[in-house]
Amino acid sequence: MDFDSRSPVIVLAGGTGGAKLARGMADVAGDDLVVIANTGDDVEMYGAYVAPDPDLVTFWLADRIDDRGWGLAGDTFHVMDGLRELGVEVWFNLGDRDLAYGVRRAELLAGGARLTDAIAELTRALGVEATVLPMADAPVRTSVRSGERWVPFQEFMVRERAALPIDDVRYDGLAAATVPPEVLEALAAARAIIVGPSNPVISIRPILAVPGMADALRSAAAPVVAISPVVGGQILKGPSKPFLDWAGVSVDAAGVAAYYGDLLDGLVADEDVAVGIPTLKTDTLLADPAGRARVAADVLRFAEGLR
Repeated sequence: MDFDSRSPVIVLAGGTGGAKLARGMADVAGDDLVVIANTGDDVEMYGAYVAPDPDLVTFWLADRIDDRGWGLAGDTFHVMDGLRELGVEVWFNLGDRDLAYGVRRAELLAGGARLTDAIAELTRALGVEATVLPMADAPVRTSVRSGERWVPFQEFMVRERAALPIDDVRYDGLAAATVPPEVLEALAAARAIIVGPSNPVISIRPILAVPGMADALRSAAAPVVAISPVVGGQILKGPSKPFLDWAGVSVDAAGVAAYYGDLLDGLVADEDVAVGIPTLKTDTLLADPAGRARVAADVLRFAEGLR
């Protein structure tokens, strides 16, 4: 991947907030957009390698996201129905075409491909011109401790509906993980690096925890700007609040900025905040295409002004 003649716009993304921002940024940055996606949610299931966050970003970028907010628009669920008929407990639903992507990704990985290359093939198949990169090629898996039990992330979120108490969070596999060279190259060439309005603990922190990632962000010439996921004083989607509560982070823009610490050169939020770095107060709601493009343009303009 050659960034010599490009100055990419980087978005660190996980979950719906990051994917929506990426879709808006595609309207602003075009194929200069590079998304570094969280893979701590990945899971092997039904013979497939499921990569929820890279796929969520890809489906949004391809304008094929379902109204549910996950999966492919118009997908069917015949395989899941068939498994249920066979007596299988199906607690993790995958559409048929969604499953096909996971099966193909598993085949590529079994054949020796890196996760970076497997994601690239599937992204191209959907006609996405932006680049979607995993945070690491080696498996890194988020787990949540509730009581004495460590629960894999998808089981915590889907099977347990994120209703268990959160006593600890860990990211297994970090010792064997490294930042893919494509990610390092993109960060070094970037003109702006945006931390998406994603769950800081379970969507962004796994990315930052990959050995070498935080150092690459700190040494990048491009400014690093975070968008607060707190909108109108609350979290709009997902279990960010209980995870922030566990981490001792206040559920506001100041808390988010403190959590990311010295990685940031700027902060975007919809509230007045004084955090010792430049800030932009603007409407950060990503509810529709116009809103997503507007937020992306505002954030990119702010970030480029910090160079």
